Amino acid sequence: MKIKITSGEKEMYAQLEDNPTSRAIMAKLPLTLKMSDLYGREMCYRFGAGALPVGTTRSDGYQVGDLAYWPPRGSFVILYEQNGEEFERVHLGHIASGVEYFKTTGDASVTFEAVQ
Repeated sequence: MKIKITSGEKEMYAQLEDNPTSRAIMAKLPLTLKMSDLYGREMCYRFGAGALPVGTTRSDGYQVGDLAYWPPRGSFVILYEQNGEEFERVHLGHIASGVEYFKTTGDASVTFEAVQ
């Protein structure tokens, strides 16, 4: 499963994992979300607790460019900066390149589209 992510004039591409949460997000596409810039490391949109199915979670470090879902608040996140934190999440996929764009955007509208 591949998606195109657009914010402003910037386009990025991500490969998604095949898991229940990723499939649920794919079913909602295309989707434009007003994402909040949180903690100087992630863009976040809160679907709300219980909004998406949750499969296997992991509690290790993340990589810059990872897409993740944090079940307690239903948070869909793009991790654009590393701070060494480890947290429980569903790993959704990874953005191949360009994620550093979010270091300068602040809160932003982000569009997600399926790519054939």
